[in-house]
Amino acid sequence: MDVFFVISGFGVGVLVGLTGVGGGALMTPLLIFGFGIAPAVAVGTDLMFAAITKANGVWIHARQSSVEWRIVGWMLMGSLPATLMTLLILRQVDVRTDAAQEVMTITLGVALIASAGALLFRRRLAQSDTGLTHDETGRKTRIATVVTGVVLGTLVTMTSVGAGALGAAALFWLYPRMKAVRVVGTDLAHAVPLATVAGLGHWQLGTVDWVLLVSLLIGSLPGIYIGSRLSARVPEIWLRSVLASLLLVIGLGAVFGGRLMA
Repeated sequence: MDVFFVISGFGVGVLVGLTGVGGGALMTPLLIFGFGIAPAVAVGTDLMFAAITKANGVWIHARQSSVEWRIVGWMLMGSLPATLMTLLILRQVDVRTDAAQEVMTITLGVALIASAGALLFRRRLAQSDTGLTHDETGRKTRIATVVTGVVLGTLVTMTSVGAGALGAAALFWLYPRMKAVRVVGTDLAHAVPLATVAGLGHWQLGTVDWVLLVSLLIGSLPGIYIGSRLSARVPEIWLRSVLASLLLVIGLGAVFGGRLMA
């Protein structure tokens, strides 16, 4: 067990608690670019990390009745089949080859850039007129929700990124009349089974490092608690702007060369 992984888990946990942004957008690039962990192992380990750390949040939101379970079901109709299909494709290739690692790194960069955009334009997305707002339980909205699940399932399985910032942004856009607390609860309730299935699939692929996972959890769980307690004292707009800028820089680095520093 490496103390630096424990410290890193604590730092990411604090940021997750402060911003509510999923750990995948923070932890996976840190493991790859900061510690040199192979992309496939970083993704697989972080998926199990996300499934465990987010489970408590789902339980709390469920007790507060702040989860739209029908929307969770529509998203899972798209995301779980997409996850299984992506895992099947990954099983057919050697994810440890240079070519596969490069594809996963570039895909991670694209997901991080999209997450940065979702953070920056979250309010605008929530206020936009999608053309679906007249009937949020109608056929078009249901289809759009399932398609969103397909995109998230593929992205999350490939990169471990997307179930947090992108999922919430999609829900704000599709359901602008939904209260923010219900968006967060619904997004979490969808993310946990998605991350669990994808993480177990990566375990079968041999791309989950359990010692690394335990180290990250030891640091992150108290970090999330502390960050959550501090969140009310730090301006949300400032935090999200800084975090979005960081994700954008890392994403561009991943897409254009796969390294942050030459």
